[in-house]
Amino acid sequence: MARRRQLYEGKAKIIFEGPEPGTVVQYFKDDATAFNNQKKGTITGKGVLNNRISEYLMTRLGQIGVPTHFIRRLNMREQLVRQAEIIPLEVIVRNLAAGSFAQRFKMEEGTPLPRSIIEFCYKNDDLGDPMVAEEHITAFGWASPPEIDDIVQQTIRINDFLTGLFLGIGIRLVDFKIEFGRVWDNDVMRIILADEISPDSCRLWDADTNEKMDKDRFRRDMGEVEEAYQEVARRLGVMPENPSDFKGPKLVH
Repeated sequence: MARRRQLYEGKAKIIFEGPEPGTVVQYFKDDATAFNNQKKGTITGKGVLNNRISEYLMTRLGQIGVPTHFIRRLNMREQLVRQAEIIPLEVIVRNLAAGSFAQRFKMEEGTPLPRSIIEFCYKNDDLGDPMVAEEHITAFGWASPPEIDDIVQQTIRINDFLTGLFLGIGIRLVDFKIEFGRVWDNDVMRIILADEISPDSCRLWDADTNEKMDKDRFRRDMGEVEEAYQEVARRLGVMPENPSDFKGPKLVH
């Protein structure tokens, strides 16, 4: 595919003009950042792995009726997605206490929460992506009350599905971050899942050992970052070691 005009470059991806109206090309980089861009580095092959992992998870979510921006994967690092007006919110789902949440409430990492907790953060690197309440979201016009309701309902469904899917391959979905955008179909606005779902945006722990299999290995200088991402991809079946023996994840209800 010929290189097209660059529209935007973020910390982990570059967005290019798409081949047809209403589409863009999402390119996955190997660049890694943490702590609001204060720590920077490279995870070799991360872009390739995240492209395949996000493709698989977005496709599975689409199959259960969750609307997403994903159209198809173009090559090892690029995928064609619907162009959406990104809502400037990070939606964070927490199933276990970990990371900044555990520090904030002085809880031991891995402590189960009474129920899954959904938090919102305002997408602004200069401000450090501050946590916000629904009052902030509606007051500043980032999303309307019905849009927030739609986002929350979709997020709960996404969490339920992904928790079972990952558990089926021996991984605990500790927490994750997702983003949503607006698209218009025949003058009707819809909220769809956008961005990516990958070890960059999820905390994934081995269900038996609690070994971290995500970007925390980069954040905390734990080493074997590439191997952790590869293991997630292998268990999902998107890069199996032996395609004839590995059948992919089994969904746990």
